[in-house]
Amino acid sequence: MTASSPRAPISRRRTIVATTIGNALEFFDFTVYGFLALTIGKLFFPTFSGYGQLLLTVASFGVGFIMRPLGGIVIGAYADRAGRKKAMTLTIFLMALGCALIAFAPTYAQIGVAAPLLIVLARLIQGFSAGGEVGASTTLLVEHATPADRGYMASWQFASQGLGILLGAVVVGLLSATLTPSAMESWGWRLPFVLGLAIAPVGMYIRRHLEESLDERTATGSPEKSRLAEVCGEHGGTVLAAILTIVGGTVAAYVVTFYMPTYAIRELGLPPPVALFGAVLTGLISFALAPLVGRWSDRVGRKRLIVWSRVAMAVAIYPCFLWLTSAPSPAVLYVVVSLLSVGLVVQTVPGITMLPEMFPKRVRASGMSLVYSVGVALFGGFSPFISTWLVNATASKLAPAWYLLVMTLVSLLGLLWLKDHTGQDIDAVGAHGAAA
Repeated sequence: MTASSPRAPISRRRTIVATTIGNALEFFDFTVYGFLALTIGKLFFPTFSGYGQLLLTVASFGVGFIMRPLGGIVIGAYADRAGRKKAMTLTIFLMALGCALIAFAPTYAQIGVAAPLLIVLARLIQGFSAGGEVGASTTLLVEHATPADRGYMASWQFASQGLGILLGAVVVGLLSATLTPSAMESWGWRLPFVLGLAIAPVGMYIRRHLEESLDERTATGSPEKSRLAEVCGEHGGTVLAAILTIVGGTVAAYVVTFYMPTYAIRELGLPPPVALFGAVLTGLISFALAPLVGRWSDRVGRKRLIVWSRVAMAVAIYPCFLWLTSAPSPAVLYVVVSLLSVGLVVQTVPGITMLPEMFPKRVRASGMSLVYSVGVALFGGFSPFISTWLVNATASKLAPAWYLLVMTLVSLLGLLWLKDHTGQDIDAVGAHGAAA
């Protein structure tokens, strides 16, 4: 059965559920960590000032992204040789291990400097896992689609991210509303990570029963040539252009989703419940809108949506932040977050669909994983850190807007070299190339 062959509806639904569980767990964990940055900073970096605690916590958040390229290379190659299903089962196990380390890590007061080191180790494991998760799961979704609905199938990758963000914000919000500050700081902050650990076995079970999309003939290739060498040697131009293209979406995602709640609390003085509800809106919009945008991209093409949504985002960024900083209120925050979230979905769904479409099947997961993990590692994961540093260094609350604006405009350059494969059979001979 080829990537273009229609699969039974039950198989496609199972594929969507399996990928959604894993991706949602990954972003649930990232979201919870980001929302609890101030609490984690107090517990694991108590010898620093409030600003130092926040900076080190978001740096620990970002350090996991250093491992993403390595995870993308190793797990992507494993997915291209052993199959997408086995790779996805491995990644969800590693996610669970990272959740366990954070959930049960002793604090600085209990074991000293070893405590923040445990947090960093957990983030490194999670980063390694995430580097391979997105590539393997998105590739599987694309390969279970037909040329007419690849955008819709791939959209569930981003929809699941929204689901994870939504659930993470709701869980942290409920805990913050029901527990006292002392209980939250003592043990309540651990509960979301325990919940993530409990979900993992369910995801592993479902993923083991997936239908594999990589046939044995495709998996077996010339043993003397690694998947990474093949991707970089034969598709190097595509890789570079795709990394440049992904910059805009990944920076927007991590600024709007993970940095905005901290920004709203620390810089704008808004209550934590207000900031968390803003994140709920982001997750809800992403989850609900992504499949619709996927269908839209199947009709009008990927590049057109990406270009116009990024132009609109570039125009809206500065006025949105200016309005937010001049009139910081819950209503303004919700409107700004909603507008930026819509722009984020419209550019990211076709973007994440384009990535696996650009590579032949035998190196598709490797190529997708490499591009996504390197792009996110270099620009996305450290966006909260860079934004926090810029606000402090420039004494301007508008600094994150300028950073996001520059990255959005730069990312448009990569699209000039990428070919749009909307509606085409991506497994046909000669289907791939870097020229637009």
